[in-house]
Amino acid sequence: MLTRREFLQLLSSAALCGHIPLSAASTESLYGFKPFGNTRLLHFTDCHAQLLPIYYREPDVNIGLAEATNRPPHLVAQAMLDHFQLTDPRLIHAFTAVNYEQALLKYGKVGGFAHLATLIKQMRSQMGAQRTLLLDGGDTWQGSGTAYKTQGMDMVEACNLLGVDVMTGHWEFTYQDHQTLANIAAFNGTFVAQNVHATEEALFADSPVFDSESGHVFPPYTIKTLADSRVAVIGQAFPYTPVANPKRFIPDWTFGIKEEELQTLVDEIRAQHMPDVIVLLSHNGADVDIKLASRVSHIDVILGGHTHDGIPHALEIKNPQGITLVTNAGSNGKFLGVMDLAISGGKIRDYRYRLLPVFANLLPADTAMLAHIERVRQPFRPWLEEELGYTESTLYRRGNFNGTFDQLICNALREQNDTQISLSPGFRWGTTVPVNSPITMEHVLDQTCMTYPETYRQEMTGAQLKLILEDVCDNLFNPNPYYQQGGDMVRLGGMNYHCQPKQKIGHRIDAMRLDNGELIEATKTYTVAGWATVNRRAIGAPVWDQVAEHIRQHKKITIDGVNTPKLSGVDNNLGRIKSNAG
Repeated sequence: MLTRREFLQLLSSAALCGHIPLSAASTESLYGFKPFGNTRLLHFTDCHAQLLPIYYREPDVNIGLAEATNRPPHLVAQAMLDHFQLTDPRLIHAFTAVNYEQALLKYGKVGGFAHLATLIKQMRSQMGAQRTLLLDGGDTWQGSGTAYKTQGMDMVEACNLLGVDVMTGHWEFTYQDHQTLANIAAFNGTFVAQNVHATEEALFADSPVFDSESGHVFPPYTIKTLADSRVAVIGQAFPYTPVANPKRFIPDWTFGIKEEELQTLVDEIRAQHMPDVIVLLSHNGADVDIKLASRVSHIDVILGGHTHDGIPHALEIKNPQGITLVTNAGSNGKFLGVMDLAISGGKIRDYRYRLLPVFANLLPADTAMLAHIERVRQPFRPWLEEELGYTESTLYRRGNFNGTFDQLICNALREQNDTQISLSPGFRWGTTVPVNSPITMEHVLDQTCMTYPETYRQEMTGAQLKLILEDVCDNLFNPNPYYQQGGDMVRLGGMNYHCQPKQKIGHRIDAMRLDNGELIEATKTYTVAGWATVNRRAIGAPVWDQVAEHIRQHKKITIDGVNTPKLSGVDNNLGRIKSNAG
């Protein structure tokens, strides 16, 4: 465990990873490129409150179906490298899980707001601050112990230090609505969301809104005037927030994709403000953004988030009136998107896009951000830095199905609650713990820390279990992106199943069996543990307490097997490595 002094020494040397520094020449080639054009958009998203550098393993299962089959972002490993022609070993490590354990020893940790701040300052300096906008795609205030304890205010202050100009949201809404509004009031930039409205009852009761006539809770857009251009930024919050997260936290607000309203708004902005560029700052997810870009005209750029996809190049999506550039900038502070635009005559004439990995040992730490990080962590340091045990397996989450850290959570739930089966949500957020490393409380919080962490123990029939799996599977694999409501497949402990992603709802899941091989019967009852109930609050202990106790009791953690389904019908899908998914 690092002492406070060691922590500051490591941060100030820009290490915090303890690995071989990369050469100055390689730093220059990665971050020292010449700016292009006259307007620069900087974009990060889904950092999930990770103020410190972290390890983060990209998925090796990210299946796309229907029109998304074998196209970005649904490419993994060599398919990703071939499609985007990535040959630089640093980029191979940043964008895939290829040789992950070996590569992390060389390249170290990624992200960290002190290192991100340095990169942002460098990118602003290249183009000129008066020609640059910094945009935050949301999922910023949730995902760490300090964010939980400060209700997201630590991240608001960090974003103010970064100089974020505009943001939108998703997990920001999982604090109580009054806390969300308080955080937005403390934010120095503009929070935008064209698709969030107040209910009629809330408007009648004079609930606080941006515009009582339209019902918009927040400004739907903002116009930013730069040295050589005027940029309109429209916000698109996560459309299914009240479905994927508890509606009880935001009972007066409604969400949705609102495609027709968006087209009307774009047309009005064009006519009234005549901006040079219209940007949609989106938290839809990559597949929804791609479909939206094909149907809504006159949006120039979509800077996307939610699905945590690191897409190296902008996707050029055709629509009835032209082309929209669609991007998605990964997660956990690991990447910074840099969109350079050559604008003249009120139009984009050309562009260059780079998604830059934030390697902590290539970028010196910003001292002002370091001071902020130290200040917000100090009251909680004993809690965060407790060493619970040691891992003999690499622990990670991201992927369509179970990851090893998910399996650890599921194992803990089963053991702590004495059940046959456990369920854990398919959250995409969560950092990685390398093999042969201590597991701290902070690592557990990175996987579990949110505002509805309560656990439950109950009985379910086999039919109820199948219904849950079918519902979540349709949420993930529905061929229409507009019906994909966020997250990966529910994680399981104590049982396995067969999955056919291409089938229709009700027909994707079968052959459900307990770990001992016993077939799960529709009418039979099973004991089940879980956490993060959406429709009602559970009564059990916070999940992080149960996982922490499990690790303390076992001391050494080895994940020998993962409850991952056997898949059929996707053998040739480039979004999976067959040996890793049944």
